Amino acid sequence: MFCLPGFNWVLVSSLLHAVAPWGAQRADGPKRCDQMKSQREMNSFLWQVKRAPPHPPSYLFGTIHVPYDRVWDFIPDRSKQAFQKSQNVFFELDLTNPLTITKLSDCQLLPHGENLQNLLPRDLFRRLKRHLDYVKHMMPHWITADQRGHGLYADYLFNAIAGNWERKRPIWVMLMVNSLTEREVRSRGTPVLDLYLAQEAERLGKTTGAVERVEEQCHPLNGLNFSQVLFALNQTLLLHEGVRAGSLQGSYTTEDLITHYNCGDLSSIIFNHDTSQLTHFINSSLPAHDRLTAQQIDSYFRHELIYKRNERMARRVSALLQRNPDKSYFFAFGAGHFLGNHSVLAILRQEGYDIVHMLPDQQEPDTKRTYSGVQRGGL
Repeated sequence: MFCLPGFNWVLVSSLLHAVAPWGAQRADGPKRCDQMKSQREMNSFLWQVKRAPPHPPSYLFGTIHVPYDRVWDFIPDRSKQAFQKSQNVFFELDLTNPLTITKLSDCQLLPHGENLQNLLPRDLFRRLKRHLDYVKHMMPHWITADQRGHGLYADYLFNAIAGNWERKRPIWVMLMVNSLTEREVRSRGTPVLDLYLAQEAERLGKTTGAVERVEEQCHPLNGLNFSQVLFALNQTLLLHEGVRAGSLQGSYTTEDLITHYNCGDLSSIIFNHDTSQLTHFINSSLPAHDRLTAQQIDSYFRHELIYKRNERMARRVSALLQRNPDKSYFFAFGAGHFLGNHSVLAILRQEGYDIVHMLPDQQEPDTKRTYSGVQRGGL
């Protein structure tokens, strides 16, 4: 599926794409999973929430915020069948609701009509503008023939992603810069896995909904203090400038993330970078003061974007299951929310839910399901 993105679609993809291309430390490169596997060998980011008969089971599925066609063939049939048979499909956000897109756009903007040029230190603003000019110049060389064949041209794509950047909050500009790499640009036009599942759920007439509101994801990002935001933006620019100059090489890429997912690597360290959507700033080469700032940022976002969200998501999953014991649910969240300590799984298990990891070739007897028209739901 090639989807020509309008501005709204590109915004969703920009926010959901993994945007932590550099900075995470890893000792060895991930193993390759290029060859097609048997069902038994495939990954499994699927968990079943068991309920006493005659109540149907529900499912928790770990996604990854990358183009769906990069991982779809490595997702076992068992996970796809669980999606097909579930009456209700819930995501972090309601990705197909235009109001979600509007709110996401609004939360990125500086208040009171402010402009980045008047907010950032002069040198930092000039470096940012220089880098974006470079990206705009390179974009025609990055666009693939397939993208051009579908009408996705460089100027359009640059304006869709980076348009009005001088009016955006610095933290969102940092995320935008991380998404404006050659490999990320070449992937545009294909829905990320979360959005693809949301589109399929609507096409199949399932009830769709969300367990989070836009402001609950947006406010923590906007809550970083100004000096920390400047540090984060500066470090991000330094990384991209170093890669451009050939003096730095990315130590962790979206390609690595995709490989780990396709290989079924259940590592919370790997997928929390995708979940938090942020570059990992902690680096042993930083001066002591900067290293402390990086640790404070990491701690803040780990608490706000992972732990606190996990608690909220688990609480709302539990509420839906308790209110609707006769309905089957398929919850599709970023895989990092299901891994490690204080995950959504751990919190639900503490509340007494019987949750089991589903093996790729594990089968269940089919049950007849009836679907109503498309509905929207949420909390």
